[in-house]
Amino acid sequence: MMRTSNPTLSSKTFTGVSRTADPAEAMTISGTVNKTGFLLFLAFVSAAWTWNMYYTSRDPATVFPWLIGGAVGGLVVALVTVFKKTWAIVTAPLYSLLEGLVLGAMSAVFEASYPGIVLQAVGLTFGTLFCLLLAYKSGLIKATENFKLGIVAATGGIALIYIGTLVLSLFRIRVPYIYETGAIGIGFSLFVVAIAALNLVLDFDFIEGGAAAGAPKYMEWYGAFGLMVTLIWLYLEILRLLAKLRSRK
Repeated sequence: MMRTSNPTLSSKTFTGVSRTADPAEAMTISGTVNKTGFLLFLAFVSAAWTWNMYYTSRDPATVFPWLIGGAVGGLVVALVTVFKKTWAIVTAPLYSLLEGLVLGAMSAVFEASYPGIVLQAVGLTFGTLFCLLLAYKSGLIKATENFKLGIVAATGGIALIYIGTLVLSLFRIRVPYIYETGAIGIGFSLFVVAIAALNLVLDFDFIEGGAAAGAPKYMEWYGAFGLMVTLIWLYLEILRLLAKLRSRK
C-alpha cells in the first residue's frame, strides 16, 4: 500500500480511479514533471504581480487582501481538487495562481526586512528538491513503510501544533519559543523544514507508483498539484527559518 503524509497524495488517492490499458492515455512520470513545471510558472506569474504591488506602494496593507484571498481561495480549491480529482486539469492551475498571490506578498514583505532572503529561500527549495530526487532515484533514500509512517506521524504532529497555535492566538494566547529566534525556535524550524523536505521523497514514490499502476492521464495534473502543495510548504518553512537566522545577527 502506498502512503504519503501529503494529504493530497494519500494512500487512498487512486481508490476508485479507473486504470487504462492504453499507454497513450496513462499517467507518466515525465507528464507529471512537465505539468509541475507549468504550475510553477503560473505561481511565479501571480507571485510577481503581488510582489510588484508591494514594492510599488511599500505598504503591506495593499497586498494583505490578496494574501488572505489567495490563502482562503487556495484552501478551497485544494479541497475541491482532493475530492474531485478529475477536475485537477482546471483546479491545479487555479490553485497555483491563488497560492502565487500568497507567495508573492509574503516574499516581498520578508525581502523588505531581510534583503536577499527570497533568492536564498528559492535556491534552497529547489536545491533540496533536486538533491532528494537524486537520492531517491539512486536508492540512497528508500520510502519503506516504516519511513513513510514516521513522516506521516511527524507531519501530523506539526499540523496539530500549527492548528493549536492558531486557535490559541484567537484568544490572544501566545505559544512561546517555537516562533522565536532562540535555539528552540530555530531547532523547531529546522525540524519542520526536514519533514517538509522528506515529504518530497514520499511524493516521488507515490507518483512513480501511480504511473506504474496505469492511472489515467488526468492524474498527472493531480500528481503535479500534490507536488506543488509540498513545494510551497517547504519554501515557506525555509523562508521562515532564514528570517529567524537573519534576525539573530
